[in-house]
Formats: sequence, C-alpha cells, structure tokens
Amino acid sequence: MYLENKTLFFDGNLTRFNVSELLHKIEEFKDKEIKFLDLTKVSNIDSAGVAFLDELMILFREHTPHLLNASESVDTTIKMFSSMNITPVVPKEGLNFFTRIGDSLFRWRESIIRGFYLTADIFFWSFVCIFKKKGMRKGSVINQSILIGVDALWIIGLLSFILGLILALQSAAQLRQFGANIFVADLIAISMVREMGPMMTAIIVAGRSGSAIASEIATMKVTEEIDAIRMMALDPIRYIVVPKFLAITICMPLLVTMSTLIGIAGGLIIGITYLDLSAISFINEAINILTFKDVIVGLLKSVFFAWVIVIIGCYYGFSVKGGAEGVGKVTTMSVVASIFWVIVLDAINSIIFYF
Repeated sequence: MYLENKTLFFDGNLTRFNVSELLHKIEEFKDKEIKFLDLTKVSNIDSAGVAFLDELMILFREHTPHLLNASESVDTTIKMFSSMNITPVVPKEGLNFFTRIGDSLFRWRESIIRGFYLTADIFFWSFVCIFKKKGMRKGSVINQSILIGVDALWIIGLLSFILGLILALQSAAQLRQFGANIFVADLIAISMVREMGPMMTAIIVAGRSGSAIASEIATMKVTEEIDAIRMMALDPIRYIVVPKFLAITICMPLLVTMSTLIGIAGGLIIGITYLDLSAISFINEAINILTFKDVIVGLLKSVFFAWVIVIIGCYYGFSVKGGAEGVGKVTTMSVVASIFWVIVLDAINSIIFYF
C-alpha cells in the first residue's frame, strides 16, 4: 500500500488475514489528502476487506475519495457487503393526538364487529349441533365437561367454603351485639345464592378454563392446525368451540349450585360454633329467606358468565399474532377481559333484577 498523486494504491488481497495490518499502516496517511483508492492490483476481497474500505471512506470523508479500477468480482463483492450503499432509515413522524384517537376508535369498531360475528357463529352452530352432531368429535362435550366442570369442583368447593366462613365470621361479630345471631343465615344464604356463588365460580372458571380455551385455540392457530381443519372441510367453530360452549353451559349452573351449598355450609359451621345456633334453625332460616327469584337470578347469572368466558377466550385465541409470545399475550388478555366483564355483567344484572 503506497500513496502517489493523491491516490492510494493497494497491492495483493484485502481479506481478514491482512486487514488488521493495513489498519495500522493507514495511520501514516491520516493527515494526507487522498481522493482516490486504486484497486487495480487487488485480486481478492472479502467482507473484512470491504469493511476496511468503508472505514477509509469515513476516515477521508473530507476529500470524498472514489474507488478506481476494481475488477468485476471485486466490485460485486463491494456492492454486496458495503455499508456505504445502505440508505438510512428515516423514522416516521409520530401520530398526533387526534390521529391516535381515531386509530383507537377504528380498532375498537373492528374488534366489536369481529366479536359479533364470532358470537353469532357460536350461538348458531351450538343450536344446530344440539340436533345434528355432524362436524363434532364423538364424546367431545363429555370430555370438555370433565375438564371444565369436574376437575374444577375441588378448587371451587374449597374457596367457596372459605368464603362462607369469612362472610359468616365477619357478620357474626356485629350481629351478635344486637342479639341477631339468626340473621347470619339470611346474610349467607342471600349473598351466596345471588352474588358470591355465581361471581366467585365465574372468576375461578375464567382463570382456569378461560385461559385454557384461549391458549389452546391460539396454539392451534400458530401451528396452522386451524388451517388444516379448514382444509378437511370442517368448521373450526363447530369442531373446536361448540363442544366447549355446550359443556360450560351445562357445567356452570351445576358448579354454582355446589359453590352456593358449600358456602352456606361454611356459614353453618360458624353459626354452630361461634353463635350457638342449631343446625336445624340455621337451615330453616336460610330456606325461608330465599325465594324462587333468588335461585333463578343466580342460575341465570351463571349461564351469562359461562357464555362470556367462552366467547372472550375464543375471540382472543383466534386473534393471536406471532409465535409463543403471542400465545402468552392473548392468554393473559383473555383472563383479564373475562374477569372484567364478569364483574361488569354481575353489576348490571344486580341492578336490573333489584328493580
């Protein structure tokens, strides 16, 4: 490598084996005026040599050096690996406040439309499959009933029992001061039948079964199993979602009934041990305070909650994007959305049935 008439000549190869040595030699030309880099005698160059030339372009950028006499193979390699030919990415201008609001409203509108279409498909095929089993796996409803209902019974029963204990214990401390021990039965019965039983069961099912539904469907979509089902002339809604929808519709009222009875049993224990009530008087008071409307309201809530959990889980499962990370995101979003809408619907139903 030598300098002559403002031209830097290279001799030999520019590869990873001699680039480091040339970098040290280039220091002696640092203060020189170099306008051309002659590659006439360069027969071989690799990506390290191209990076070396790019470094020289940056070092002598004040004089804007040009490459001369590069052979066809050398020129092709330079064009392939040179970073000087890369067009810098210009960052997009940020969206203003009104644009962001409009984009959010548009996305919200699209999600509502997709949700209505999905809900309509689920209800339609669920009604059809009651009379016509074609397009469903044999025994799928029973298998889903076991997964959603039977396997969840122990955790729902345990939490309901603890909840009944806590409600009775907290209310008993106040009621016994006024000699109103027996009204603990009224409080436990009404609260478990109308509010705590359905809502507690729905929250547990949303966290347990709702997440499983969302993650299962999302995984099937990511791994293209949904596309394979369509290729076999099967409807994914009918084949995957309908058994879950029918199973949770059957199981949720039963789970709520068991939750209510176990919660009242927890209150009964506090009434017997802490308030000196007899089991017969507690049970009679609980039965007398309850009306047919209370029972129907609790069971209707459980059905609405079941439908919300399945629809939200399926919606987020079918809308997954990406790979495993996307599956985790939609699973989390489905659980949060399910619990949120369960609480909102419980409040709406309570207001409606109250008046």
